Amino acid sequence: MKTTKTNAMRLLDQAKIDYQVHEYPHGKDAVDGVEVAHLMKEDPSCVFKTLITQANTKEYLVFMVPVAKELDLKKAAKAAGVKNTEMIHVKDITKVSGYVRGGCSPLAMKKQYRTFIDESALLQDHIYFSGGKIGLQIETDPNQLIGLLQIQATAIIKE
Repeated sequence: MKTTKTNAMRLLDQAKIDYQVHEYPHGKDAVDGVEVAHLMKEDPSCVFKTLITQANTKEYLVFMVPVAKELDLKKAAKAAGVKNTEMIHVKDITKVSGYVRGGCSPLAMKKQYRTFIDESALLQDHIYFSGGKIGLQIETDPNQLIGLLQIQATAIIKE
């Protein structure tokens, strides 16, 4: 079965970045990230979730962390150079990103927001992240993704 191209895939194609698409079984609702890693038979440390926060400055910020880890909001705010940042409400995900919960890709959001990835991504040969819809993951070299979006790699997970 041929996978329909998402905007995230089109962006990677346009940038001539190599990637693979992986599909996993799902219902209509979002699947927990650790479950996604399990369904794909991958180590959760190389499967990343995309989280959106809003800083005290009203700026939206995007953070990518391994699915089994939790974003440290204090470290996230420090990395972004803001006083504080809070997770956006689930109901606002589509309005801000253009994606649904569980299918939020750091690529090709409605607007390009400053993006940060946990530095553990640099230890991986490849990482997985949402391809822009539930049931779809993109696998690529983290360094190519970082270069494409000018992502800042830094320590942003809770220890």
